[in-house]
Amino acid sequence: MVRGQLSQWTFDEFRAVCCEIAGQAKDPAKTATAIEVLTLLNDRRYSTGAKRRSHLLQVVHTELNRLFGSLPNIGAKDAAKGAYRLIDFATRGSLRAPLENEKTLVIDAANFAPEGTNCDAELLVDAFMKGWRRFISFNCIGQRYIGCGLGPETDDVVIDVYGSSGDYLGSGIDGLEITVHGNAQDQIGQITKRGKMVIHGDVGQTFMYGAKGSVVYVLGNAAGRPLINSVGRPKVVINGTCLDFLAESFMAGDPLTGGGFVILNGVKFDDDGKLVPLAEPYPGSNLFSLASGGAIFVRDPQKTMVDEQLNGGKFAKLTDADWELLLPFLEENEKLFGIPVAQLFDREWQAAQTQPGVPQGCPAV
Repeated sequence: MVRGQLSQWTFDEFRAVCCEIAGQAKDPAKTATAIEVLTLLNDRRYSTGAKRRSHLLQVVHTELNRLFGSLPNIGAKDAAKGAYRLIDFATRGSLRAPLENEKTLVIDAANFAPEGTNCDAELLVDAFMKGWRRFISFNCIGQRYIGCGLGPETDDVVIDVYGSSGDYLGSGIDGLEITVHGNAQDQIGQITKRGKMVIHGDVGQTFMYGAKGSVVYVLGNAAGRPLINSVGRPKVVINGTCLDFLAESFMAGDPLTGGGFVILNGVKFDDDGKLVPLAEPYPGSNLFSLASGGAIFVRDPQKTMVDEQLNGGKFAKLTDADWELLLPFLEENEKLFGIPVAQLFDREWQAAQTQPGVPQGCPAV
């Protein structure tokens, strides 16, 4: 309902609706739904009419922070029973194991150091050791290493991150799931082993350096040298593009027998929230440079890519076996970001959005 009316509303009307949604969270039975609605307004792309999306996002961020900040503090003695408990820098000494019905520890990261002793990432590890398994980190202003240091046997851990998180987020994860509700910075997901990462924005330099596994979905673009020196079985969907040196020295085996790969869709959302193809799915050089295994599946219906962009790789046509492998990841990508598989590979849509010609499909490198 909000998405459908938003293009016609004034800023004040939109602000009033978001304020009402956040206010509903005072009822413990409605807290999760209020968080979900505001999060979707933050993450998804939709028509905003004549209003700048960045201005609307500021309203959403304000109400999300207000909602999270109003949750019962972990040190409160008479707080009503509910699934959420808030902790911040001032109350970090009150950290304890979760009580009955408590499911999610909400960390206000604003006043924590970016790294080192007394950083929020260290608090999260301590909370994990005390039995917490579901986390929300908000008000981030560059704090690094969120999700790091939890070790193996973390398949039941889920972390949601709001704000401007810092470098090395999710590095070394081994089973957990972490979602960034916005852009991520440099060195994200380094040497990951297992788990899942979802980025509702762009990622910075050397994304997934040395990664050995995990599944990662990126709504936007990746900066330079993503997946450099990655080995084993990392599986990544990038819906935009990247600057250069994608999958340099990739050593990920055969994708059809469990090895790693990258899907590069080469699309973006325009100002009206419509999905449109990029002019070039990969504008950089040294694609798959010096790689010895794995594959990059590039959606390039207009065949804009050329051999000169490669450095040791070769182009090949997509096979039925390739498509059977990729489809579940594209379907999950659709659930996460609202990017329909049917639209990505609809020939009429591609021909209408790009230069004339019959689209030829998706080459693999």
